[in-house]
Amino acid sequence: MSEIFEYDFFINAILAGILVSLCCALIGSLAMINKLLPMAGGITHGAFGGIGIAFYFSLNVFLCTSLFTIFLAFVLSFLSQKFPNRNDNFTAVIWTFGMALGLVLIDLSPSYQNDLFVYLFGSILTVSNDSLIRLLFANLFFLFIIFAFYRQFIAISFDKEFASLRGINTSFFYYLLICMMALCIVLCMQTVGLILILALLSIPCFIAEKFTKSLASMMFFSFILSMFFCIFGIFLSYFLNLSGSASIVALACLAFVISIFIKPFAKQGA
Repeated sequence: MSEIFEYDFFINAILAGILVSLCCALIGSLAMINKLLPMAGGITHGAFGGIGIAFYFSLNVFLCTSLFTIFLAFVLSFLSQKFPNRNDNFTAVIWTFGMALGLVLIDLSPSYQNDLFVYLFGSILTVSNDSLIRLLFANLFFLFIIFAFYRQFIAISFDKEFASLRGINTSFFYYLLICMMALCIVLCMQTVGLILILALLSIPCFIAEKFTKSLASMMFFSFILSMFFCIFGIFLSYFLNLSGSASIVALACLAFVISIFIKPFAKQGA
């Protein structure tokens, strides 16, 4: 078993799993307590349109998808703020628009690539060094922002009106969170894929909420759970010759089902 650690791709996969776990734990926890996970689903699938644009115009996939996804996220959040009773409708439109745009442009693309499957379903065993570096710097950025504005995020998450009365620019921090969520989705794209990323954003946070009393502890416990799912899923996929991302999400879903029958004993706080 120790011989597998001699392979660079396996070490990269483990490192990617750890970095993605931290990324999803931080952003997923904030998204869940702000009830943004449905919006995250729309943004995730809408990001496929950025991939189609990159293929059609032969642009850098990461940069193009990041800009397009952040743009969609801002449009969706603006519409949801302006028409709060139609949030589900806007999410569905962004979801379908991005997927349709991506498919049309890829069909018309003269530079069609056969690795499209990677962007949809992920391939953690083929993560590059460049992807690892991007994940590392993104995590450092997320940690810095959350540490620096922890109280502000707590305030807007639990009582926006009170936060506004205290002089906190709630709109700024709301859009900052939306931007970080969009960036997290694109960064995790190659690892678990656009279709499966919602599992890592939502399931560990759902389980962690049952056993934690604060946002910080929820983030930490979510990170531990995500890391377990990722590392164990990588080993499972390697020895059983299964899809890495599917193995990770299958473990997360199994844990989710088990957690349903566990009675929560803590309420979320600061």
